[in-house]
Amino acid sequence: MSTVPDVARPPAGTKSKAGRSRRSSVGELGPALVFIAPATLGFAVFFLWPTIRGLYLSFTDYSLFGSPTFTGLDNYRQLVQDEVFWNALKVTVEYVVINIGLQTIIALALANLMYRVTKSAFVRGALMLPYLIANVVVALVWLWMLDFQIGIVNQMLEWVGIDKVAWLGSEEWAIPSIAFINVWRHVGYTALLIFAGLQTIPATIYEAAAVDGSSEWRTFWRITMPLLRPVMVLVLVLTIIGSFQIFDTVAVTTKGGPVNASRVLQYYIYEQAFGRSHFGYGAALSAVLFLILAGVAFAQLKLLRAGESDLA
Repeated sequence: MSTVPDVARPPAGTKSKAGRSRRSSVGELGPALVFIAPATLGFAVFFLWPTIRGLYLSFTDYSLFGSPTFTGLDNYRQLVQDEVFWNALKVTVEYVVINIGLQTIIALALANLMYRVTKSAFVRGALMLPYLIANVVVALVWLWMLDFQIGIVNQMLEWVGIDKVAWLGSEEWAIPSIAFINVWRHVGYTALLIFAGLQTIPATIYEAAAVDGSSEWRTFWRITMPLLRPVMVLVLVLTIIGSFQIFDTVAVTTKGGPVNASRVLQYYIYEQAFGRSHFGYGAALSAVLFLILAGVAFAQLKLLRAGESDLA
């Protein structure tokens, strides 16, 4: 006569504990929803709904003095043939390249100096001061400093025997000058982000490299930069998206001039929507800018392997 072996039973109280855990999770859901409700409401009202409405308006002919009239893809057809749009896109890319190039190099140098030379809280605070000043105030100050007649920058050039430069008044120097203004304001913040990333690298790795006789330059390129990759991807995504959205500095200093030399894409959108009441066309330009930024961010995250770390 065969006997059926006893099936292993869970210890007494296991089911009751699991049940209590599930009930606890359900009980915590209510307070969690209450806490995230304000942020969710703000996101829906100030981001999601305007985005959906802006996308709809991009297919219409709309001004503040009438109702939207659906026109299909007319705004996008006009955009493809708009020479000012393509010039604005070219000017914006030029600004982004100059701004990101200078800002990243200087921020890397400052972050490494803070990490290697000093970790003073005073130094970090001093670097952050320009970032804490409103962008419009920064633009006004530099507008006066770079003035062709009375600006202190041109006066200093004359003291050393160099001719004055129309920094914001010439087609050649307008975009580089605007890029320099924004580098001055944002480089401290970018340097602190990179400095935070440097602090996550174990000191033992640098000690091992020193024992092996690695030079500072070789250590920087073979150890620091690879281990900084996730932080650098974050920094580049944030700074590039922010650079494509440059508006206030241009509005205060050059207003898109001279001619179209500094008419960046964001300022052109403002002109079409609020200057000429072409809200439908302005919405189409905004939709294209959104697609450009989404594509650039996606390409950066994929090509630079943002989700991987050499520390693992």
